[in-house]
Amino acid sequence: MQRRTLNLGILGLAGAALAPSMASAATEVDLDAAIAPRVLGYPNAPLTMIEYSSMTCPHCASFHRDAYKPIVETYVDTGKLKFEMRDFPLDQYALRAAAMARATDGKRYFALVDLIFKQQSTWTRASNPIDALKQIGRLAGVSAEVAETYMTHNELLDSILNGRIAAQRTYDVNSTPTFVVGDEIVRGAETFETFQKVIDGQLA
Repeated sequence: MQRRTLNLGILGLAGAALAPSMASAATEVDLDAAIAPRVLGYPNAPLTMIEYSSMTCPHCASFHRDAYKPIVETYVDTGKLKFEMRDFPLDQYALRAAAMARATDGKRYFALVDLIFKQQSTWTRASNPIDALKQIGRLAGVSAEVAETYMTHNELLDSILNGRIAAQRTYDVNSTPTFVVGDEIVRGAETFETFQKVIDGQLA
């Protein structure tokens, strides 16, 4: 089992979220659209799988590299499962990456998240991770200006952090990745075979 535990340094994010944002940011961000659930799959799928992840977590990246695609192909594309991404940022860069990703929705959102995870080892080690994130955003059609707007929008950042608090209270999430599959919780970047047993058990 691979997972990254909550870093108490995240408490410093409260101050980061309150940093002054650009004057135009409040008018350019559709907050309701930005904080709406990011769900992949058929609305009437019988089972929902929720992933709590941090964009800077290497174990989350491992899950998306190894198990995510076969889960989507086996269960989501066949109408058996809805897959929902929820943010659980462990540091300020994960928070900004999560906010930037929410400038997109639908399949574009999941494609951008996949790209952020695939390039994680590069952008997290860059001399300026924020600029590196903006470059990734441009590959997904998010301009640098839009990325900046979302990454500095106080209400959006607060909403993401409040979602993290809710996850701790509701599901006792204290590490990433954590998955809620029906009424079962899986902690860590497990193999596809492990998730397969859990999903099949819930569907049964």
